[in-house]
Amino acid sequence: MPVDSFKYVSRLVTRYYKLTSVKDYGPIPWTPLSKPIDESTFALVTSGGLYDQRHDKSFDLERESEEPSWGDPSYRGIPVDILPGSIGASHHHLNTDGVLADRNVLLPLDRFQELISEGKVGRLADHHYSFMGYQGYPSDLSRWTEKYGPEVAGRMQDEEVDCIFLTTA
Repeated sequence: MPVDSFKYVSRLVTRYYKLTSVKDYGPIPWTPLSKPIDESTFALVTSGGLYDQRHDKSFDLERESEEPSWGDPSYRGIPVDILPGSIGASHHHLNTDGVLADRNVLLPLDRFQELISEGKVGRLADHHYSFMGYQGYPSDLSRWTEKYGPEVAGRMQDEEVDCIFLTTA
């Protein structure tokens, strides 16, 4: 099904982005599921700039404010047992009030626990991950592809993650 990435964007902004060249990273890699969903381990990944306030620093919004064409490429690990009030959100490009009021908006831990209780999915991994979706303009994804992506992939492999549920902000 085709997706209209510009459905809710003004015509001027749409035209600007359509006339701007971006690097082609090729097709999105796809790995077929090797076992039933009700036996699978899920990791949650979000681009919402979430972090564990108890243990982590927020994403670097100060640098982004000083350099608006830069976006923090790092990630934060979020433990599965994090308390709702321990979630922080740092993102200049979205209103974080909703996710701070209900973490399930971008990190649906409670919804997945319900699916597990109903026997619809296997289990949740011990750790989940948050990135900053905004990567500046023009975007430089080299840190994601060379450092942070492989780190997170390795951590997920260590936890035997079968499926990733991605939410974007």
